[in-house]
Amino acid sequence: MALSNGLKIGTGLAIGLAVIILAPAVAPAIAAVVRPVAKASIKSAIILYEKTLELIAEAKESVEDLAAEAQAELAAERRQQILKLTSGPGDDANVY
Repeated sequence: MALSNGLKIGTGLAIGLAVIILAPAVAPAIAAVVRPVAKASIKSAIILYEKTLELIAEAKESVEDLAAEAQAELAAERRQQILKLTSGPGDDANVY
Protein backbone atom coordinates (compact mmCIF):
# COMPACT_ATOMS: atom_id res chain seq x y z
CA MET A 1 0.00 0.00 0.00
CA ALA A 2 2.83 2.37 0.94
CA LEU A 3 4.62 1.67 -2.32
CA SER A 4 1.46 2.37 -4.27
CA ASN A 5 0.99 5.75 -2.57
CA GLY A 6 4.63 6.64 -3.15
CA LEU A 7 4.31 5.71 -6.81
CA LYS A 8 1.20 7.89 -7.16
CA ILE A 9 2.96 10.85 -5.51
CA GLY A 10 6.06 10.33 -7.65
CA THR A 11 3.99 10.09 -10.82
CA GLY A 12 2.08 13.23 -9.87
CA LEU A 13 5.30 15.12 -9.22
CA ALA A 14 6.80 13.94 -12.51
CA ILE A 15 3.73 15.08 -14.44
CA GLY A 16 3.72 18.42 -12.63
CA LEU A 17 7.40 19.01 -13.39
CA ALA A 18 6.91 18.03 -17.03
CA VAL A 19 4.05 20.51 -17.35
CA ILE A 20 6.14 23.27 -15.76
CA ILE A 21 9.08 22.57 -18.03
CA LEU A 22 7.12 22.08 -21.25
CA ALA A 23 4.51 24.82 -20.72
CA PRO A 24 6.61 27.68 -22.14
CA ALA A 25 7.33 25.66 -25.26
CA VAL A 26 3.83 24.29 -25.75
CA ALA A 27 1.82 27.40 -24.79
CA PRO A 28 2.51 29.37 -28.00
CA ALA A 29 1.51 26.37 -30.11
CA ILE A 30 -1.71 25.96 -28.15
CA ALA A 31 -2.38 29.71 -28.32
CA ALA A 32 -1.86 29.65 -32.09
CA VAL A 33 -4.64 27.08 -32.39
CA VAL A 34 -6.98 28.42 -29.71
CA ARG A 35 -6.85 32.10 -30.73
CA PRO A 36 -8.41 31.71 -34.22
CA VAL A 37 -11.07 29.39 -32.81
CA ALA A 38 -11.89 31.89 -30.06
CA LYS A 39 -11.98 34.76 -32.56
CA ALA A 40 -14.30 32.83 -34.89
CA SER A 41 -16.59 32.04 -31.95
CA ILE A 42 -16.74 35.70 -30.97
CA LYS A 43 -17.47 36.76 -34.55
CA SER A 44 -20.28 34.21 -34.75
CA ALA A 45 -21.73 35.49 -31.49
CA ILE A 46 -21.67 39.08 -32.78
CA ILE A 47 -23.42 38.06 -35.99
CA LEU A 48 -26.02 36.13 -34.01
CA TYR A 49 -26.57 39.16 -31.76
CA GLU A 50 -27.04 41.48 -34.75
CA LYS A 51 -29.47 39.09 -36.45
CA THR A 52 -31.42 38.77 -33.21
CA LEU A 53 -31.70 42.56 -32.98
CA GLU A 54 -33.01 42.66 -36.56
CA LEU A 55 -35.61 39.98 -35.84
CA ILE A 56 -36.74 41.77 -32.69
CA ALA A 57 -37.06 45.06 -34.61
CA GLU A 58 -39.14 43.35 -37.33
CA ALA A 59 -41.36 41.68 -34.74
CA LYS A 60 -41.83 44.99 -32.91
CA GLU A 61 -42.80 46.70 -36.16
CA SER A 62 -45.33 43.95 -36.94
CA VAL A 63 -46.89 44.25 -33.49
CA GLU A 64 -47.05 48.03 -33.80
CA ASP A 65 -48.75 47.70 -37.20
CA LEU A 66 -51.30 45.26 -35.78
CA ALA A 67 -51.97 47.56 -32.83
CA ALA A 68 -52.51 50.53 -35.15
CA GLU A 69 -54.94 48.50 -37.28
CA ALA A 70 -56.82 47.34 -34.20
CA GLN A 71 -57.07 50.92 -32.90
CA ALA A 72 -58.36 52.13 -36.28
CA GLU A 73 -60.98 49.38 -36.35
CA LEU A 74 -62.09 50.19 -32.80
CA ALA A 75 -62.38 53.88 -33.67
CA ALA A 76 -64.49 53.06 -36.73
CA GLU A 77 -66.75 50.74 -34.69
CA ARG A 78 -67.18 53.42 -32.03
CA ARG A 79 -68.09 56.02 -34.68
CA GLN A 80 -70.69 53.62 -36.04
CA GLN A 81 -72.16 53.10 -32.57
CA ILE A 82 -72.29 56.85 -31.93
CA LEU A 83 -73.99 57.45 -35.28
CA LYS A 84 -76.57 54.75 -34.53
CA LEU A 85 -77.26 56.24 -31.11
CA THR A 86 -77.55 59.83 -32.38
CA SER A 87 -79.66 59.05 -35.43
CA GLY A 88 -83.38 58.67 -34.99
CA PRO A 89 -85.39 55.58 -35.89
CA GLY A 90 -85.61 55.11 -39.59
CA ASP A 91 -82.93 57.75 -40.24
CA ASP A 92 -80.44 55.58 -42.07
CA ALA A 93 -78.98 58.44 -44.10
CA ASN A 94 -76.41 59.26 -41.38
CA VAL A 95 -75.03 55.70 -41.04
CA TYR A 96 -71.86 55.13 -43.06
